Amino acid sequence: MMLEARFILNTDTLNIRLSMTTHPLGFLTTASRKLLLCTALACTSLLANAQSDTPATAAGAQPTHVVAVSELSTIPVPEVPAKAWLTLDANSGQVIGALNPTQQVEPASLTKLMAAYVVFDAIKNGRLSLDQQVTISEKAWRTEGLRMFVEVNSQVSVDDLLKGVIVQSGNDATVALAEAVAGSEGAFVALMNEEAKRQGLADTHYTNSPGLPDPQHMTTVRDLATLATNLVTDFPEFLHYYSQKEFTYNKIKQPNRNRLLWADGTVDGLKTGHTSSAGYCLVSTAVRDGRRVISVLVGADSEAARTEASLKLLNWSYQNFDTIKLFDKDQPAVQARVWEGEAETVDLGQTKPIWLTVPRGKGPDVQPIAHYTQPLIAPLTKGSEVGTVSLSLDGKILREEPLAVMNDVAQAGFFGRLYDKVRLMLQ
Repeated sequence: MMLEARFILNTDTLNIRLSMTTHPLGFLTTASRKLLLCTALACTSLLANAQSDTPATAAGAQPTHVVAVSELSTIPVPEVPAKAWLTLDANSGQVIGALNPTQQVEPASLTKLMAAYVVFDAIKNGRLSLDQQVTISEKAWRTEGLRMFVEVNSQVSVDDLLKGVIVQSGNDATVALAEAVAGSEGAFVALMNEEAKRQGLADTHYTNSPGLPDPQHMTTVRDLATLATNLVTDFPEFLHYYSQKEFTYNKIKQPNRNRLLWADGTVDGLKTGHTSSAGYCLVSTAVRDGRRVISVLVGADSEAARTEASLKLLNWSYQNFDTIKLFDKDQPAVQARVWEGEAETVDLGQTKPIWLTVPRGKGPDVQPIAHYTQPLIAPLTKGSEVGTVSLSLDGKILREEPLAVMNDVAQAGFFGRLYDKVRLMLQ
């Protein structure tokens, strides 16, 4: 019995020619089958080792630095009399412009954004209901600062307490809701800090629920912008509280301190804050032509200054920047080569639209640059993340998004895999 195996290789083809002596009945002898199997396995092992030496770009391994959109604009950043500020496009999630975004500051009553988030989450998950009656404790009743004027041992609905927290900025109402959700304010503050960690608010720490001054009670405008974005995204059904201009409880009418609700009809929230040490603070948001922008400002000198400066930041963000849909839902960002699979290519992208904020008129100049694992070896499973796409303008990266496999690719048969292994080895 003779077995001759000769491989004719180039980058485009792989031919395997076999000539052999077979059993008189036409079947391979046992020795022939063993020799053929050993040859194939040895070749596969050799090619696999060669493939393992092929340079690969790991998903997300490209060094990047994401810039604020304003860095690519010729329009100057507005001068704002505040300790720190930041504007963010909620559709794209991009920072438009900022001053001292990571400087730790006192949040004052902006703390109530997180308190409300935790309460909204409890309602959404059935642990609390809007019509539920809450007994006001002496601790809540005695809480200092702005008040809803609830009375000790009285019964107040969660709905009214939320209006007391959001419209009137009542510290007493905040503590009452904290106790209703977690049993005590201390336990509720622990939930607030857990939620801050979950949302990635790395520079935020809470020591109380209403935002009373404390050296350890700190945040940043960057974290506040992230929190505000998550709040309006996760709980749109509760946003009406933030646009309510006044609320009367216990025969005491109090106006919403967010004066932008009267100054601009597109503004629908969110929250004011003030202490002597924190200054005047405001997280504001507006929707114009379906586009939501969030402005965070802390440390202004007066209520009028924070209102005027916040409106200036909103107008600047809308007038000088566009938000465009770069890729629609299920639209691939790139088509990639697949090796050892039943298909030669696969679409990579996302299952949700990709929005991008750019300086006005710059949308056509955006360049998507894909970084993904190479080579892509089948089998591939739909939804598996294999890399990122960087969206750049003028050579600077505005944002990055993960690239996921958009359809399954099954593994090819033995000779199909062998064919691709050889091609990879020769690249």
